[in-house]
Amino acid sequence: MSARNRELLGLIPASLLVTAGFAAVFIQQGSQQLSSLSLTYGAIFLGLCIAAHVFLRIALPYADPYLFPLVAVLASFGLVVIYRIDETLARQQAQWFVAGLGLFVATIVFVRDYRKLEQYRYLIAAGSLALLCMPRLPGIGAQVNGAYLGVRIPGVFVFQPTEFAKIGIVIFLASYLRDTRQLLVAGARRVAGITLPPLKHFGPLLVIWGVAMLLLIVIRDLGSSLMFFGAFLAVLYVATNRVSFVVVGLLLFAGGAWYLGTHVPHVTDRVDVWLDPLNAHRYPTIGYQIANSLFAQADGGLLGRGFGEAFLTLPGGGPLLPAPQTDLIYAVIVNELGLVAAVAVLITYLLFVQRGFKVALLARDSFSTLLAVGLSAVFALQVFVIVGGVTNVIPLTGVTLPFISYGGSSLLANFVLLALLLLVSDRARREAEAPR
Repeated sequence: MSARNRELLGLIPASLLVTAGFAAVFIQQGSQQLSSLSLTYGAIFLGLCIAAHVFLRIALPYADPYLFPLVAVLASFGLVVIYRIDETLARQQAQWFVAGLGLFVATIVFVRDYRKLEQYRYLIAAGSLALLCMPRLPGIGAQVNGAYLGVRIPGVFVFQPTEFAKIGIVIFLASYLRDTRQLLVAGARRVAGITLPPLKHFGPLLVIWGVAMLLLIVIRDLGSSLMFFGAFLAVLYVATNRVSFVVVGLLLFAGGAWYLGTHVPHVTDRVDVWLDPLNAHRYPTIGYQIANSLFAQADGGLLGRGFGEAFLTLPGGGPLLPAPQTDLIYAVIVNELGLVAAVAVLITYLLFVQRGFKVALLARDSFSTLLAVGLSAVFALQVFVIVGGVTNVIPLTGVTLPFISYGGSSLLANFVLLALLLLVSDRARREAEAPR
């Protein structure tokens, strides 16, 4: 079976998931429109995915056949869970999904030769840093739970610029390290048993470390700083094959995080809640969100309470599980569908990341390899940051669960990320199959 036919076959489970998921919601609501609406939604979703598949069959015939179906499964599952939480938000998410497919197509059409992005690396880096600082601009910056993550366009929408900045920073790092990786290794010196690169080429590491720490101070977001810096270390390791560089980077990050975690009040509060999430004194204020998230997951058990059975609001009104459609959607999944469904979601993410790294292995040029590694790493770290926060493995932050959480910015940015991975994959597989 050809790659594109495998991709087409992989879209069927996503459409079935939409149909079965909406059927379950309608059954739970006692709706009489079960047969018509659930099948209609499934058919519409399948039609959109097939349209994107036909485009890929024409534009990128050699691209990885599993990345897009995996995204379709995640997006379909997200739509169903969001619909169960709030029908209006689900309709908006469906609109963002269509817009995301449009941006996905546009990225492939206009960035067909993605290697030209190397020529604009410093412009891309400057634009990405500007995006990171936008949430603190007066008049448009939006503060949520103490962190500055959004930009509010009055009367239009709110978007999170960090979602797009992560892609720009990865492009810059892949391009810069392609040119300097040999210099970093050849000019390295050993100090106290640790290999250190020359300072003039080590500068970008210090700059990225500074930006990661600045994120903690300026937008007060631990998750984004961990995501950016972790992706940088992954690209740095692949570029140089030096574990010592990663160790130095981790020590720098740990030192900065410790200092800011003990001196910046907002970060200190997050760390205190993480260390003792069930503290009775903090529960009514800063500990309410994470504590109720842990209660919800414990209540779900192995197989869950049943679809639509989670208690999201208090009897008298008000949220029992704050932000269930965004930050805590993973807790809703565990509560209603159990640990089994949660593990299935995580396995789907792992398969996506594995395919991304497979693309990096197949790539013939250094920039393509580093770009695929960086995009896959930042995607994996985003999943780790939000799932780790909700399960209290790390302090909770405002990062979204890719393709599942409600949010247009996240959906659009991750479709761009998917498009770039498929572009790299198509070139790599095309070259691998070309006659020598």
